[in-house]
Amino acid sequence: MKAFAQADRFVSELESRKLRPAYVLVGDEAFFRKRVRDAILEHLVPRDLREFSFFEYDLAETSVAEVLDRARTPSLMAPFQVFFVRGVKALYGRGSNEEKLAAIEDYCKNPNPDALLMLVADHISIPADARKMEMQDKERYLRIRETLGAFCGIVELARVEEGEAARWIAEYCAGREVKMDADGARELVDALGGDMMMVSNELEKLILYVGGKKRITLGDVETMVLAAKQRSLYELTDAISSRDRVRSLEILDALLSSGDGEEAAIGHIYMLAKTFRQMLVILERNVRDQRMLWAALWQGFRVPPFAADDIIKQARRYKSKRELTRAIRLVAKADLALRSNPVSKRLVLEKLVLDLTTEPKIESPVWMQEALL
Repeated sequence: MKAFAQADRFVSELESRKLRPAYVLVGDEAFFRKRVRDAILEHLVPRDLREFSFFEYDLAETSVAEVLDRARTPSLMAPFQVFFVRGVKALYGRGSNEEKLAAIEDYCKNPNPDALLMLVADHISIPADARKMEMQDKERYLRIRETLGAFCGIVELARVEEGEAARWIAEYCAGREVKMDADGARELVDALGGDMMMVSNELEKLILYVGGKKRITLGDVETMVLAAKQRSLYELTDAISSRDRVRSLEILDALLSSGDGEEAAIGHIYMLAKTFRQMLVILERNVRDQRMLWAALWQGFRVPPFAADDIIKQARRYKSKRELTRAIRLVAKADLALRSNPVSKRLVLEKLVLDLTTEPKIESPVWMQEALL
């Protein structure tokens, strides 16, 4: 599978101990970052020596010189040391950064053979189809390849296509001696927006849920994943469509205070986008009951049975398609903000809720504006 290839290649280098002194993990896919991290811990860091072997830094708080000095210094307590360094974005900020990059290059030319440097560039998002990468991300990635890539290994942590995600689910379940129905796997991926970290976490819960049955069905996914998440989601969209700002923020707080918290922000955004798109179809086709709803929404884009009446009621609160289109644009803007490594994902979602519960301004026609001048 294409998206898994780079992480798998790094793991094979790890197992054979044919490692470069330093690597750059480029991409914000947390699933692969965890996969790389777990492999490093398994093969290079003895569990009883982890306190002396594994270190984490952030270049926003610690200088490059200090990190490299620690990497050069042999440990008296552990045979091998690993340094995970976040904040690679700081190497390309304002001002001159040539000295920092030159220091890393000098280290790579004469490294400590008993240390591994892992630089994390999670401020860049690599989509499953690299041709669709945002221009800013593309420029950042090329700059890393031209500089750090000259003396560090590059490991891409790209998003996963839905088909690959479904195949991974099938393979993972087979390894756990559990069978998962194909439509259940597709629904799991679709519901969570292809976020592999969320998919893997929810899959573990499903495996525990089915227990000795050893089979996960679409119904199990709807019960354990969609019901728990979408019921709260539809409560949120109900409050938003009612312009009830206080209740909307209370529900959002409950969502963020449970489960994966802010780490599930992308999943919440995906579900909000999907719900508002469903409302737009409902309004366009003048859907008034469940029978019309099932005819209007196609397979893979339908709502759970428990939410059918609610979403029809919510959609009809909007006066026009323009209002729903505005909501979809606001959600898309928040999605972009979340993928730009914000200081607080909670603040991004709270601002989105405030914007969605604000009555849109009605602009006067041009002729009226001119008449008032």
